[in-house]
Amino acid sequence: MVAGLVACGDTALLAPSEGMGANPTLPAPRTTLLPTVNIAPAQGWPEGLMPTPMAGLAVTALATGLDHPRWIYVLLNGDVLVAETNAPPKPEDGKGLKGWIMKQVMGRAGARTPTANRITLLRDVDGDGMAETRSVFLENLNSPFGMALVGNDFYVANSDAVVRFPYQTGQTRITAAPVKVVDLPAGPINHHWTKNLIASPDGSKLYVTVGSNSNVGERGVEAEEGRAAIWEVDLQTGTHRVFASGLRNPNGMGWAPQTGALWTVVNERDELGSDLVPDYLTSVKDGAFYGWPYSYYGQHVDARVRPPRPDLVASAVSPDYALGSHVAPLGLAFSQGNALPPPLSSGAFVGEHGSWNRRPYSGYKVVFVPFVQGRPTGLPVDVLTGFLSPEGHAYGRPVGVAMDRRGTLLVADDVGNVVWRVSSSPPK
Repeated sequence: MVAGLVACGDTALLAPSEGMGANPTLPAPRTTLLPTVNIAPAQGWPEGLMPTPMAGLAVTALATGLDHPRWIYVLLNGDVLVAETNAPPKPEDGKGLKGWIMKQVMGRAGARTPTANRITLLRDVDGDGMAETRSVFLENLNSPFGMALVGNDFYVANSDAVVRFPYQTGQTRITAAPVKVVDLPAGPINHHWTKNLIASPDGSKLYVTVGSNSNVGERGVEAEEGRAAIWEVDLQTGTHRVFASGLRNPNGMGWAPQTGALWTVVNERDELGSDLVPDYLTSVKDGAFYGWPYSYYGQHVDARVRPPRPDLVASAVSPDYALGSHVAPLGLAFSQGNALPPPLSSGAFVGEHGSWNRRPYSGYKVVFVPFVQGRPTGLPVDVLTGFLSPEGHAYGRPVGVAMDRRGTLLVADDVGNVVWRVSSSPPK
């Protein structure tokens, strides 16, 4: 049945680059009776194979044999934390024909394995690119994702709440009970379950991503309360507010080094054709509305959404930079220091998990978006590729990205069960 679905839907007419950059091409929507289903089946890495880095870079495995590693956080002492996690139970999600299709798609993609609910600590003492020690840092969590350290407080974004733990530098395991900071939208659907967080530079606030509970609001506005948004949480009072809204599924966040602005990557809506809608990278403005579900890429109306909201569409802000349609950007990390070659010294690395709703495939790689004077410019540059086999199977799928203390790039690969380390290649 799933194999037959692959023949349904449409095929892209535009080159991938036409849907990228500051001014992407936005063709007319194309809808089909059944969505385009084109997923790369999860395979894992054959012995001796690994991703292909761009010229001037080398790749090693910091750690292998992990359990669906999706997110990375680097502590001040250089220890690397990895969230080994997958979706929580969602008994009310995936009902009906489309829901059944999505369950089959996610199963083929390797995204229906049980969640380990664990954060693992990796320590590479000698800097050779391989972790000498590995320990369970936290366990018995609830589909953990985002992590942040503020002083001696370590915060985790579970799928349903932000929680806090005490932490001391060098600690390899936390056994203290969690303290709830704030509940997050969850429930029996919890469609976009991944919740990321980042601390403000002064440590007074957390910013938390909360994805939508549907593709385009088809479950009604009540199901989307507090969702498709980035929250601001005051750590002193515990109060929160919606900082920005209309962001269908934001994940990675970062503070731009030159301007101090908050940026995020966002997964846009599906089922408008292989050439729509570009996923994007954007600065996040306080109080701004970015269109979902009523419009996309600014004020392009999505006619599927009922009832329409022309008042909200008129206020919708266009994102700063298109990454391409259906590439599924998740990880975001701004470059740091001079450990990588000069072309990668100013800009943002993005982990693209890869498409399911586009033919041919898009994403399945790590790219670099150059920044000039605090703004993205040009087209994305491929940094780490080779995640797909010649037959279209997924050896791996990149998710979270982070810069380690030495200025090299770390990439979580949730299908390959590896954390990759990307560094400058030694001179010949």
